[in-house]
Amino acid sequence: MRSDLAKSYGQDRLPRYTSYPTAPHFSSSVRETDYRTWLKSLRVQQRASIYLHVPFCRSLCWHCGCHTSVTKRNDPIAIYAAGLRTEAYLVAETIGQRLSISHIHFGGGTPTVMTPETFADLVGTLRYSFLVRPNAELAVEIDPRTLTEPMAEALGYCGVNRASLGIQSFDPAVQRAINRLQSFEQTVTSVERLRRAGVGRINFDLIYGLPLQTVGSCLDTVAKCLQLRPDRFSVFGYAHIPSFKKHQRKIDEASLPNSIERYLQSEKIAEALIDAGYVRVGLDHFALPDDALAFASQEGTLRRNFQGYTDDSADALVGLGASAIGRTPQGFVQNAAATKDYLARITDDRFATVKGYSLTEEDRFRAEIIERLMCDMAVDLADISRRHGRDPTLAIVDRPRIDGLIADGVVTMDGDRLYVSSDAQFLVRSVAAAFDAHLARSKATHSRAV
Repeated sequence: MRSDLAKSYGQDRLPRYTSYPTAPHFSSSVRETDYRTWLKSLRVQQRASIYLHVPFCRSLCWHCGCHTSVTKRNDPIAIYAAGLRTEAYLVAETIGQRLSISHIHFGGGTPTVMTPETFADLVGTLRYSFLVRPNAELAVEIDPRTLTEPMAEALGYCGVNRASLGIQSFDPAVQRAINRLQSFEQTVTSVERLRRAGVGRINFDLIYGLPLQTVGSCLDTVAKCLQLRPDRFSVFGYAHIPSFKKHQRKIDEASLPNSIERYLQSEKIAEALIDAGYVRVGLDHFALPDDALAFASQEGTLRRNFQGYTDDSADALVGLGASAIGRTPQGFVQNAAATKDYLARITDDRFATVKGYSLTEEDRFRAEIIERLMCDMAVDLADISRRHGRDPTLAIVDRPRIDGLIADGVVTMDGDRLYVSSDAQFLVRSVAAAFDAHLARSKATHSRAV
């Protein structure tokens, strides 16, 4: 345990590096016309993925950092889903061919607030507009408090084969502090419904660093989760940024764990999951040994995207929905965040692109370094530099940071090979930041390093 490092580095505010450059560096210089041009350059042999953002929930969790809103009615959701279908048609029409799709991910918000009929229509549109591969992964994020039996059956009928269930914590005190009351029994019922419907791969999402959370309550939550034996866990640190998400102001900052407490919660959760037979994948994911994510980690093919760690090696990501981010070989695009703005553009047969980022060769070079660090906890700077035609001695942009990390035992270097120490992997974001050429110019507020 390295509580000394948690104390030294834990207050640093750093990106999660689910992309490079990170989203705060997107600008309005990338427009709809750029996105059209980039889509037209895609070829049928290129594998792609689809991310659909559904920005609706039945109630608001105060810790949430997602783009979402609360509605009790189904009509706004049905109208929005029609917009998603229209956008899918626009993408397919612009490309001019049925792009091969290996992964589809429904995120939110709560995608399963759609009615079963609306969800089935949407999946049908995707299968009509794109060539969804027979072995494609179809994943859906789920709030166990609102999943109905008919919706679970619809998921199975539509070919959904992975479900990510938000758990966060089973501690009633923590749940009250974040306005998310969710019983273990509700979660059991949801898992049983999903497995009965044929959705065989189950992920659980846990969070540490929540108000009133303790190591004991974290371990109690893990013990309950292990009774259901999900295939994967993601274990994220709560990002308290009330200046960005105003509803987080409802959380009493005095009740939040400090950096050392957050570190202990994270490490104890990891120890419990590893003791239960799960393999640690990257910074904050855990998978059963026969899961595809564990295989990718072992084979050195693990990737990182906006949903976290993945075995998805697609060349492009089609982002559908309000605030959704897409990626092509040329760069990133992001849709309008407000639902009304998104729908106004889509219903006018226009893309909702409002900003993005055009990648340079330097960006691609640094993106690979950071991704390999985040995925492998090590990087061969000479190998990556050679493939990008770069000088490895210029890879590090923040030499004082690296020197400090080396002095503190976080990092070791053997020539141009860099390794993150096994007991300091929780600081891999701090290591990645030394290669981020944009960070010093960023005015964004990021989450804590620990």
